[in-house]
Amino acid sequence: MVVLAELAFSASDLAQVRFAVSPMWEIAPSFRLLTSAAAHPVHRAWADQVRPRLVAAGLDRGWLAELIPRTGGYVPDFLNPAPAGPAPTPAAEWDAILASPADRVRQDLDHLARHQGHLGPRLRTLRADPRTRLAKVTEEIETYWELALAPYWARIQAVLDTDILYRARMIAEHGAGRLFNDLHTSVSWGDNGLQLTRRKQPLTRNTAGAGLLLIPSAFTGPGLRTRTTPPDPPQLAYPARGVGSLWKTRRTPRADALAAVLGRSRTLLLIELETPASTTQLAHRTGLSPAGVSQYLTALRNAGLVSAHRAGRSVLYARTTTAETLLQTASD
Repeated sequence: MVVLAELAFSASDLAQVRFAVSPMWEIAPSFRLLTSAAAHPVHRAWADQVRPRLVAAGLDRGWLAELIPRTGGYVPDFLNPAPAGPAPTPAAEWDAILASPADRVRQDLDHLARHQGHLGPRLRTLRADPRTRLAKVTEEIETYWELALAPYWARIQAVLDTDILYRARMIAEHGAGRLFNDLHTSVSWGDNGLQLTRRKQPLTRNTAGAGLLLIPSAFTGPGLRTRTTPPDPPQLAYPARGVGSLWKTRRTPRADALAAVLGRSRTLLLIELETPASTTQLAHRTGLSPAGVSQYLTALRNAGLVSAHRAGRSVLYARTTTAETLLQTASD
């Protein structure tokens, strides 16, 4: 049964409303998208690139496949620890998962079993020995991050940061009420509380911590995702603005202007890294020798313009946020 959830706010709760960009909040919905057979209207280009890596690494039949039901529904809360700051590193979130109390893990797995009707073989071992098995879970999460999200994170984070800046300005100009009313069609503000429609469970201060943590997400889809695990603040992940243009091809920068600073070959490689690629792929696309590509990538990496990410036996190179900003400036 769908109910109207109403989360009351005191002055103290309102003062503790904050935003965060969380890598872990992108893990479950992006993994679910990759294991779905349906083509996604926004993320199809990303999924077409990443899905073969996922299968090659065996992640479609590992821990995440049992923890994240591909048909939707509940995802164990311990996979989404409350971010300690506005932009926790992936490693900090893995550490928070590893620090999950055993009772919390077992409670979440029991909840998952009620939703699914059973636990898979891996999850039964996790329930029996959370301390040991959580290390295996976080190892797989890190592998998934490196092949599916890390190479694209500069672009994803730019969208999420832009969403937060937009909403921060809205608060400054119009107040928190306008923020909540603009957040999502199922969310509204009134009578000192937040109303959420289309929820299956109530959401009250008796079942949630103080304040509210708002998390923009690139992969969460058209709906909302929530986590209520006191004493943590309730977390609400919502679709970020601008996701529709996330994978669109950017305007080609003025190569001559950049080449005068970076050199022709380095500029060519940066432009080619519109999507993450290996040394071999870049050599094939550009006509540069593999040894030359490797040398130029090392220089770009040392300059903070390129990052490297292990994907099976390959290393994928990707533009950093600094490089994205540089190329955008050159395109204007």
